[in-house]
Amino acid sequence: MKIAMGNDHSAVEMKNEIKAYVEAKGYEVIDFGTNSSESCDYPVYGEKVGRAVAAGEADLGILICGTGVGISLAANKVKGVRACVCSEPYSAKLSKMHNNTNILAFGARVVGVELAKMIVDQWLEAEFEGGRHQRRVDMLMEIENR
Repeated sequence: MKIAMGNDHSAVEMKNEIKAYVEAKGYEVIDFGTNSSESCDYPVYGEKVGRAVAAGEADLGILICGTGVGISLAANKVKGVRACVCSEPYSAKLSKMHNNTNILAFGARVVGVELAKMIVDQWLEAEFEGGRHQRRVDMLMEIENR
């Protein structure tokens, strides 16, 4: 499974740690993020990961900026993306189970590395339940198509 990762300048160290963590679990990572601590624009990286996931170049995406909010907003502008900012594991798990999220975002200034790993684990291990949740995801996609 391929995971697209993106980050801005505030999350270089965390991206590198999470990237290594995910690769150690056997996932292939496509790194769309910056490796520089020089100030840059998070929408660039949110869009890159969003487009890679929407086009099927990656199965899932992980985005990290200062809070996770801005970079997820950028990704959510790409048709077909359902990105969710999560600062704890429970929401990450349910975002996949109920909303079929395809991109996870979190903030390097909000969560520590060990908590980020727990968030990533819960999200990657969760599976979309379908059923009544599929109807709601379909409704979200209908909004996107209008």
